[in-house]
Amino acid sequence: MTDGFRFRQFSVRHDRCAMKVGTDGVLLGAWAPGGRSILDIGTGTGLIALMMAQRFPEAHVTGIDIDGDAALQARENAADSPFGPRIEVAHSSLAGFVAAASPPLSFDSIVCNPPFFLHSLKNPDARRSVARHADSLPFADLFRGVAALLAPSGVFSAIVPAEVFEAFTAEASITGLFVSRLTRVRTTPRKPPKRSLVAFSRLRPDTLVEEECVMSRADGIRSEWYRGLTAEFYL
Repeated sequence: MTDGFRFRQFSVRHDRCAMKVGTDGVLLGAWAPGGRSILDIGTGTGLIALMMAQRFPEAHVTGIDIDGDAALQARENAADSPFGPRIEVAHSSLAGFVAAASPPLSFDSIVCNPPFFLHSLKNPDARRSVARHADSLPFADLFRGVAALLAPSGVFSAIVPAEVFEAFTAEASITGLFVSRLTRVRTTPRKPPKRSLVAFSRLRPDTLVEEECVMSRADGIRSEWYRGLTAEFYL
């Protein structure tokens, strides 16, 4: 595909999306725990929603996005996949989705690859800026929405750059969510961790499950960890 990516069980077009298919989304979609009801906040192309639907065959997956073109393309990508009947996509902000939920919704698993830039210059492309800058969905607003929608035993999973990890987890604690699992990701063995895959629960865990992994070996070949994590998806 010249305007998207082909995976083992589905394809993702992204020509109308501000944020294209990327490694962060693949990492989160392959790593996050699931359940029977899953919410993907800021679904974009629908990549993570599709990955979760593939991994959890009994799940119903809902994706939401504030960008109308992205929501439409995610809906089309889902409809073209084997998982279409189990994926619903709504054009909505998180706050709007929470407000419209009647009776209140509850999700076993919530996933988000959030906008994360805090103090950088904005992209002149307004849609791309909304997708990447945290002022379009401040961490505090994200966690308030998650707290309103997460089931009592549910898990919220996200991927964030290492430099915003402390600010991100600080907002989680304010809403009563605790880090239960953490994977710090290096791109190569010699580089410091660049991304953090992090899961939150309402109950403080007795033990934090923590690891540090590398995506590529020194010779540029995908690491055994990364190949194992994504084996169900890459051709």
